Amino acid sequence: ILGHEIAGVIEETGREVRDLRAGDRVVLDQGLNCLSEGRAPICEYCASGDSHQCEFYGEHGITGLQGGLADYIVVPAVNAIRISSDLDCGEAALAEPLGCIVHSSDAARRAGGRYAINHPDPGRRVRAALICGAGPAGLLFAQYLRKVLGYAGLLIVAEPNVRKRALAASFGASVIDANAADVVAAVQEMTGGRRVEYLIEATGAGRVFAKIPGLIRKQATVLLYGHGHSGVDLGVMNNVQFMEPTLVSPVGASGGFEPDGRSSTYRRALGLIEEGLIRVAPFITHRYSSLESACDVFAGDHRGLDYVKGVVVLGNGP
Repeated sequence: ILGHEIAGVIEETGREVRDLRAGDRVVLDQGLNCLSEGRAPICEYCASGDSHQCEFYGEHGITGLQGGLADYIVVPAVNAIRISSDLDCGEAALAEPLGCIVHSSDAARRAGGRYAINHPDPGRRVRAALICGAGPAGLLFAQYLRKVLGYAGLLIVAEPNVRKRALAASFGASVIDANAADVVAAVQEMTGGRRVEYLIEATGAGRVFAKIPGLIRKQATVLLYGHGHSGVDLGVMNNVQFMEPTLVSPVGASGGFEPDGRSSTYRRALGLIEEGLIRVAPFITHRYSSLESACDVFAGDHRGLDYVKGVVVLGNGP
């Protein structure tokens, strides 16, 4: 059963649970790992905080465990993070994708390439960043760069959809219509021929790889966030490799654990939304009030020009 971005209301707790109770509204970390399963000894990946690479990993809504579209889900208590505000549950559910953006950005920082956001050496500081794609992930990246990392340089978003471009612009990006313009030429013009030191690939479109050499500065950092890059020959990587970039390919929302065993990254992500630092309401374009109506998404709603993000909201929680 699908659904891995989940917020809801606790119906019942186990007799050993002391810090949650029925009626609490929570965001779920949908991944089961060594710590949440009480496994000992824990695997090397959980020990280093990389829980999404847990050797025994399972995931609600993805690997066979029932997801958020199920009537009920049973999870370890440490997988439930209490919502401490009056935040709408539909918005709270986006703590999961935001957690992935937080983890990805941390991974890019740790990769230690030639260029970095706000590097103390001006010669190694990112002056221009490009996000390919303004779906929910691209829009979260744009806000995270501006509002959380404090990036004040040129931020470019390339996106064919007019509504998504408008959202990206409202979050502080300069936008390019990826259908009407030559993205490579536009980026080179906007950067004075320098190109970008940081590129985030958030489309999942294989054809983007053929353009990367014309978009990045030598030894730039390329964050490969999108998945499903089909339809292109591996040879498109030849010219990318000659640019000697730092390629970063993070997955999930890893990032260590709090003293109570809960995910640090999920707690950070939920906090950013609750504080209003990251805004998700502007791009929740569709809400579905029943599982039957949610079928419209899979029937084609998500292909509409006005669709950015949809949530299923049942009763008090999605």
